[in-house]
Amino acid sequence: MIGGAAPPEAPRPVVARSWRRVIGMGVQPSGLNGRCVSDLGQLERLRQMSPLRHVIDDIRGVLVGSAEAADYVVVVTDAGGTVLWRDGSPRVRATADRLGFAEGALWTEEQVGTNAIGTALAEATPVELFAGEHFEQQQHPWYCSASPIHDPRTGELIGVVDVSGPALTLHPAIAPLVTSSARIAESSLWNRHQAQLERLRHATAHLVRTGPALVVDDDGWVAHQVGTTSRARIAAPASGVPIAVPGVGICIPEQLPHGWLVRPSGSRTTLRAELRGTLLEVYADGEPWRLALTPRHADILRLLAAAGPPGLTARRLSLAVFGDPDHEVSVRAEVSRLRRAVGAVIATAPYRIADGVQFTVADAEDAASRHPPA
Repeated sequence: MIGGAAPPEAPRPVVARSWRRVIGMGVQPSGLNGRCVSDLGQLERLRQMSPLRHVIDDIRGVLVGSAEAADYVVVVTDAGGTVLWRDGSPRVRATADRLGFAEGALWTEEQVGTNAIGTALAEATPVELFAGEHFEQQQHPWYCSASPIHDPRTGELIGVVDVSGPALTLHPAIAPLVTSSARIAESSLWNRHQAQLERLRHATAHLVRTGPALVVDDDGWVAHQVGTTSRARIAAPASGVPIAVPGVGICIPEQLPHGWLVRPSGSRTTLRAELRGTLLEVYADGEPWRLALTPRHADILRLLAAAGPPGLTARRLSLAVFGDPDHEVSVRAEVSRLRRAVGAVIATAPYRIADGVQFTVADAEDAASRHPPA
């Protein structure tokens, strides 16, 4: 154990992994670690940048009402682990202040050792810690239960919601309640996104009377389409950068006041894509569209190409990419980032090369031998 004696039993795997990480970072269990705290101006800027500002009242509605009676604090951080908002029992807030667990504090494993917020960020999964499972000894009187919140549009982790309080007051309902608040926040963000798409559709309906054409938001989500059966999302548009849309061809985005008009640059055609190393080339009309990928994204494309039309579930893709099936959240985030770059070349549910895309891999045999689909 941290104090030097042998623990009565082995720590849970999530705790053991975290302890190994923080020991490697040089964090001290004695509680002498620093607390990086943002000033009020920087804290307000971080709040205004966070998409969680739109749903903080939903989170409070689930958790804050019973916080004083149940003797806990509710904390919401950004994706970097900075505490953006804190509510709850005045008595517990005062104790948290002495611990440095305050608004503006950076609550990552690197700063404060094993804790539910930092470990949830590191593991990208809900985490609940009790007493001596915390790395810092001054956190041992506490329990903390945290759940990551993801942007439902992109799959990106955007923050963490946490409930913390005196260890002896932990109730079995806390962890499910925290996870439920995270799912409610994600649902509210998704509903907000759908409302924004509906407003964009109404504002641009007069621009899309003949097709094929699409109106999309800045992330590539389709608000309106005519003459095409494109899926719900294409590659995120950028001014002057061609977008490959299966079943439509190479399109040139035109920026609108609140979105993008996407129309083909030539005649409608089936796309042909070829992966060479980490370079993806997409052919339709005219010159090919080229994109340099990260090695991991190139490997994901190889795996999907090798899987063929049946595709791969997130679990099977996790096994192929990470060597175990327990990184589904990370896989979804990686594929989300990849789809932002290549758009509808990749289809989902399950993950696969989209219909209408003729996809070849120049080093297919080598890739298949290195990464056989599970």
